[in-house]
Amino acid sequence: MLKQLYRFLIDLTNNLYISSIVRAYTTSNISNKLIPSFIKVFKINESEFEKNSNEYKSLHDFFVRTLKEGVRPIDGDSRTVISPVDGYVEDIGTITEDRNIFVKGQLFSIRKMMGNDPAFDKYIDGVFMIIYLSPKDYHRIHSPVSGKVISQWDRGGKSYPVNKWGLKYGRSPLAENYRKISEIECNGAHVVLAKVGALFINSVTLTHKNDLLEKGEEIGYFSFGSTVILLFEKSSFKADNSIKNQSIKMGQKIGVLVQN
Repeated sequence: MLKQLYRFLIDLTNNLYISSIVRAYTTSNISNKLIPSFIKVFKINESEFEKNSNEYKSLHDFFVRTLKEGVRPIDGDSRTVISPVDGYVEDIGTITEDRNIFVKGQLFSIRKMMGNDPAFDKYIDGVFMIIYLSPKDYHRIHSPVSGKVISQWDRGGKSYPVNKWGLKYGRSPLAENYRKISEIECNGAHVVLAKVGALFINSVTLTHKNDLLEKGEEIGYFSFGSTVILLFEKSSFKADNSIKNQSIKMGQKIGVLVQN
């Protein structure tokens, strides 16, 4: 009964009409009055902001804020892979033949998340990493490696919450939410960067202008809740397992590329 209630509430938040009302409010000038309390409740570090908090026009404008130059140093070692976002590392593991992973007690299909079987096959026996962004986090997305975007596609329509309640009671949000997926080639190895939206339809916006990427370069941003899923080919990446179940910052080392 409780599960059904939570699922009903989650479905309600995803209702197109309700989402439209919330979107209209959070992008309006009226919503900027919530910013001071938002900062206080989530204990957000104002010293990192590029602008003063009273300069943001709306709650959404604040949510997709940029930061001062230098507050997210990029690990400079050419072999390292960096976190593309601020967030919490929910899980790190091996992509097995059954193509499924457990998160918050639920089974999710990586294959379904990708929605592209030919592209997926090369990642079997590779490494996956899931990074969840909470409302307090910086929500700009950056490239984890230097390389070239060789393919990019969208999947999904609705967007369920990806917080602990959404993961536990939602309808496979990691595999079914609206998502933009990029495949990057780096020194002959391939990396998937899946940007999974939440709460609002099409809540992922890309900002990079071409296919060539530098490690740490901004490539887009999330509007409100979100998750990033990274996939690495077999024997191409050694993860830093000490970051599992830890908060990390964009630019921080998450592992090392393995030279074959």
